[in-house]
Amino acid sequence: MSGTVAVIDYGMGNLHSVASALAHVGADKVVVTHDAAQIRAADRVVFPGVGAIRDCMAEIRRLHCDELLQLALTEQHKPVLAICVGMQALLDSSEENGGVPCLGIIPGRVRYFGHPLLAADGTRLKVPHMGWNRVHKVSEHPLWNGITDGTRFYFVHSYYVTVDDRSLVTGSVDYGVSADAALARDNLFATQFHPEKSHTAGLQLLRNFLDWNPAC
Repeated sequence: MSGTVAVIDYGMGNLHSVASALAHVGADKVVVTHDAAQIRAADRVVFPGVGAIRDCMAEIRRLHCDELLQLALTEQHKPVLAICVGMQALLDSSEENGGVPCLGIIPGRVRYFGHPLLAADGTRLKVPHMGWNRVHKVSEHPLWNGITDGTRFYFVHSYYVTVDDRSLVTGSVDYGVSADAALARDNLFATQFHPEKSHTAGLQLLRNFLDWNPAC
């Protein structure tokens, strides 16, 4: 039983696609909300996001979503899944817009891919990194259950994550640079890719999230 899943809504992105995917894989109840009472009462929390990090951080703080996320992670110890800009927001800062302070939950930086961005064979790569790319498992995790190493997931991003503590990296992606594609710590799992847009593999990851009990 997954219980209630709260998808934190701070006004950035099509959160209902995440909610629909969660319902499709068997979530008992999904609420898209920034209401503090609903998020506190939920059994699991999803922290998605797309768009400019400065705008995202302003809304996250204005709506006190940062406090609710910290509560879920540290006091309530409920499973939390961060997606795309939701993952980037966890770090110390982003290079976007000349530098934006983020939540500082995970030490590290969000960096710009840069121009020119070149593949190993010298081919010029487009920014943003948009489309399907292989994710390489760095470490095993319950959210990888049923997903083979090198499976393709869907990405849309111009900035990439590098965390200070390399033991937190559970998936990587190559796109001109080697970037952190998935992170895990205690009851937190975060992905740069969009599982809700990644067809079979993404739905499997979301299904695994609903089954995940970090206390075990």
